[in-house]
Amino acid sequence: MPQLGESIAEATIVDIKVKPGDEVAVDQEIIDVETNKAVMGVTTPCKGKIEKITAQLKETYPIGSVLGYVEASEADAARFKKQAPPPQTVAEEIPARADQEVKPARQEKVAARDGDGARPGGLPVPATLKGASFVSPRVRARMAELQLTPADLAAITGTGAGNRVTIKDLENFLHKIDNQSAKEASAIRTGVADAMRRSWTRPLSTVGSSVNLDPVLQDRQSRDPKPGPGLYATRALALALAESPTAAAKLIGNRVVQSNSIDVGVAVEAEDGIMVPVIRNAEKTSLADLVKKYQELVDLARKRRISPDMQAGGIATVSNFGTFGVEWGTPIPLPDQTLLLGLGAGKKVPSWDETKKEFVPKTEAQITLSFDHRSIDGGGAARLLKRVIELLEDPKKL
Repeated sequence: MPQLGESIAEATIVDIKVKPGDEVAVDQEIIDVETNKAVMGVTTPCKGKIEKITAQLKETYPIGSVLGYVEASEADAARFKKQAPPPQTVAEEIPARADQEVKPARQEKVAARDGDGARPGGLPVPATLKGASFVSPRVRARMAELQLTPADLAAITGTGAGNRVTIKDLENFLHKIDNQSAKEASAIRTGVADAMRRSWTRPLSTVGSSVNLDPVLQDRQSRDPKPGPGLYATRALALALAESPTAAAKLIGNRVVQSNSIDVGVAVEAEDGIMVPVIRNAEKTSLADLVKKYQELVDLARKRRISPDMQAGGIATVSNFGTFGVEWGTPIPLPDQTLLLGLGAGKKVPSWDETKKEFVPKTEAQITLSFDHRSIDGGGAARLLKRVIELLEDPKKL
């Protein structure tokens, strides 16, 4: 199992494309694996013949595990002699109180990823309860066993002292949901849930206004290919961030880390979740090039072929939720991003024309900017949103 990304420790086998005896070429994709971010291909290190596939479908293996063997030349065998992978330390992603110690469940999780064996049915979901309150130790252990997070207990009313959730409360809750239809969550659904949980640990805020989309719609008619309103918003946000670099920063500890480039993500609906491929140097990318890049990324995302590297490193994301007929929303920025621009559906509204002294129709949409309040204040966010609106209402500058 190759290294699939900095934060990925394991992956699940979803397709095996070869069988023993098949001849293979160098770098041929022979196994598809799924992480919480994407489906990726495992390739052969050299040409040869498949001797044995040890991996099993639907099983989860840690990075460095042996998935199969290739009969190869002596020279290739010497070059690719198996070396034991170094022990991996998986950082916990659930925020903890300073007075809490790491529970044994974390040690078990790391050990499970260090071996060469599979962990049937495993999903990359943190299972410890650091930071959880009002639960008994027995409940903590039971939740770790079932891979439940504190958010899963939100619907339970604790009957113990001080409203503590007891083991009886938890078992009663589990008994109720056993009688309901259910299926195992997909890796991407789990990944989205985990990202949103981590994002919500920050102080998030949203500012909003309206934008006249008529200039964008008119400008769009003169372009080939024709960008969608979401790409106009992506370009406008990138230019606004380039003009105001202090807004393109992240607060990490006590340091303000400035982004070296304006990399903007675009939210794409994939099967059972959202993927956010990132467009690098968006402020230097023309609208025409944005259309091409966006279409390529959408095609890859819907095939679950967006790699973790293609989703990492952005400073902001644009979500055009207006495509669903929604006028207003406050989407949540990803954990590693500071900003999220949301564009609602356009609709005709009456607007007073001072020259004509009468109301005239215009196409108006609501536009919101959600932000990490640690990195940017309300005034800075408002000025950034105002500049985005100015650019959208004068698209020749895009």
